[in-house]
Amino acid sequence: MAAALCAVALLLLGGCGTRVAGDTSDANSAASTLSLPWTLAQPSAVTAAQLADDRRTLTLTAQVPKGKRPCVRAFKAAFTDSSPKYVWVQITFSSPSGDRRSGCTGEGTASTKLRLPEALGNRELIVDSSTQFTADGAQLPALRLCGELGCHPPATGCTTASYEQAMIAADAPEHSYRDAEHCDGKWLVIDFSWRTGPVCGDTTATPSGCTSSLGDRVFFRAEPAGWKTITASSTGGCKAVQRVEPGFPTALCATLAPLSASLHPSYPPPSATASKLP
Repeated sequence: MAAALCAVALLLLGGCGTRVAGDTSDANSAASTLSLPWTLAQPSAVTAAQLADDRRTLTLTAQVPKGKRPCVRAFKAAFTDSSPKYVWVQITFSSPSGDRRSGCTGEGTASTKLRLPEALGNRELIVDSSTQFTADGAQLPALRLCGELGCHPPATGCTTASYEQAMIAADAPEHSYRDAEHCDGKWLVIDFSWRTGPVCGDTTATPSGCTSSLGDRVFFRAEPAGWKTITASSTGGCKAVQRVEPGFPTALCATLAPLSASLHPSYPPPSATASKLP
């Protein structure tokens, strides 16, 4: 009889041997989560913008923290400034994601609407100081996301500005130097290199500074948004690029020498300014 009463008592207390009276670990854990500070934050990326028929109402989509518990509060966009060429908007929200105990370690998307004081018109939309959108050339209602060179990069062609755009498209290392360009306006080959080894002017280094370099050769195709990388190869001739893009013109690649043989061993040349070196 005593054993039966003990069993009933243990069950009423929450389970035989599984919990101890006064154990509040789960409650403390929940309270700890609730007490995490919610701080003001901005999205890691703004991925899309849409413009309604009134040309004033925007729908903005961005990447925000995500987890098992709520990770975002007060997600909103606000108009901050405008000029004849630009409209500035800022997205903010509150989140406990700064503390990993919150569980907000993933990412999801969230959208918010904003009505501008006046129509966007031909102006570019700048969100959070860095992401640009434009209605020019866009398929409305979606605005066009602009690239690293802005909403209107240099047109593809055989010009210095165009080559610089191609170097960005190729993700060339910082302080790279263009060695040669072969261009017909629709297709492009760029040889570029960057110095490696000791710093220029370091007389204690062996070998001395500026005596070695690495390089690459990248092939491009012109597209409406700018130069598009086809492939990269250090080999000579056309085989590498025409394997990927059979339409690449032989006239631009037939005479290309293997890259290792074409690089000058002391590139960049003495005429290059030291400020461009790493």
